[in-house]
Amino acid sequence: MNRCLFWTMGLIVIFLVIMSTSYIYYSNLNINVFMEIKLSNNTKELLVTPVNSKPLTGMWTVNAAGRLGNLMGEYATLYSLAKMNGHQAYISSNMYNQLSKIFRITLPVIHQDVKSHIKWRYYGLHDWMSEAYRHISGDYIYFTGYPCSFTFYHHIRGEILREFTFHDFIREESYAYLDKVRGDKKNVTFVGIHVRRGDYLRVMPNSWKGVVADKGYLEKAMDYFRRKYQNPLFIVTSNGMDWCRESMNNSRGDIHFAGDGQEGSPGRDFALLAHCNHTIMTIGTFGIWVGYLVGGETVYLTNYTLPDSRFLKVFKYEAAFLPEWIGIPADLSPLLNKTNP
Repeated sequence: MNRCLFWTMGLIVIFLVIMSTSYIYYSNLNINVFMEIKLSNNTKELLVTPVNSKPLTGMWTVNAAGRLGNLMGEYATLYSLAKMNGHQAYISSNMYNQLSKIFRITLPVIHQDVKSHIKWRYYGLHDWMSEAYRHISGDYIYFTGYPCSFTFYHHIRGEILREFTFHDFIREESYAYLDKVRGDKKNVTFVGIHVRRGDYLRVMPNSWKGVVADKGYLEKAMDYFRRKYQNPLFIVTSNGMDWCRESMNNSRGDIHFAGDGQEGSPGRDFALLAHCNHTIMTIGTFGIWVGYLVGGETVYLTNYTLPDSRFLKVFKYEAAFLPEWIGIPADLSPLLNKTNP
């Protein structure tokens, strides 16, 4: 009995020493504890809880506005600016729920209960990097706007690409699809084409004095790759697939119309294009991000508004498209004919 009592008392002493040491260590750290909880829709969220009485510091976030391309731009810009200014970035559950379906993103999520009690400093961003953005002050910054320019994050390109790593099952599905399309052809070069139409058919001419890509642009872009590569195979996705089938000349049999045109679930189309070798884009952030992730040659539509367009006050071609990308000027004659009858 005495021996048992001796060992019991010894274990209690060891336990108390360990607990005391842990308390002293953690009480001297200004850190947050993240508890992973499951929401009702089976998605996961992080509840941010301080381990001591000190207030939360260094919490920067961004609005989750727009569709996939916009969300990626907002995420990457937040990631970069927060790191640049020495603060921690967090994302909303809405952004997490959409991006995490496709990518292995790593930024922690703000629980809504925490988010609603923070006194945010709202900070509007324009769509290109400015020197002032390197010196933003404040512990609780909430970015607004639709930033999507490589000038924000290209200096940490490797980290951004890691954030937008596809889940294994998505990558496998994309490669399986491309293998099926390739068939028995040898030395195939896949060129992804995203044709943005939809609301841009109305917005560009009516609001921005601009045009969308026409069949002449797409033919020029495809001819560039036909001249350069032996067996190019063009994978087309679009929210106007009927127009693409009617307008794109497939007499060579090298065009494959792959997209389902569903804007509400763009992940499959995006992943398919992102696993091609090169990119042809028209307009929009969806195509820009495809080209950025692919890393091959990218051909894009440029100069697609009139010189006096208000669009050029909020958008800079040189901030949207990498210098090594290849621009083909748009045909503005439909607008010129309309303004000069």
